[in-house]
Amino acid sequence: MSSKLTPAFAYTVVYVKDVAKSVSFYADAFGYSVRRLDESHRWGELESGQTTIAFTPKHQHETDDITGEVEDTQSQKREAVEVCFAYEDVDAAYKRAVEKGAVAVHEPEDKEWGQKVGYVRDIDGIVVRIGSHVRNNPSSTSS
Repeated sequence: MSSKLTPAFAYTVVYVKDVAKSVSFYADAFGYSVRRLDESHRWGELESGQTTIAFTPKHQHETDDITGEVEDTQSQKREAVEVCFAYEDVDAAYKRAVEKGAVAVHEPEDKEWGQKVGYVRDIDGIVVRIGSHVRNNPSSTSS
């Protein structure tokens, strides 16, 4: 494949009710630095390494007519995508997120595949997985 056609995963865009509020929440609750929040508060980005985490309003005329509106449900069902963040100290990261306003879903626990994982919901109800990197030898962990 030509290098001009080799993809780079550039953005994960999170559709939210209030961009400025969500950018501030993710910075406080999950420890990210704000890269950018435009003056209109219709686009925000966090410093997150190689792939940018971006925020934009759930409804906007630029994309609703092209790709369809974002489904706005009030149920406890989770979205088809979840946001996942990896930390060295999962328990401390989980505690900080909850203290900063995330809704606790499930406290961190060791998983059989070699990862410690906990779940919270952000201020828009989006599930956020707080976990460790997967260890190479999952048989050494307890379930």
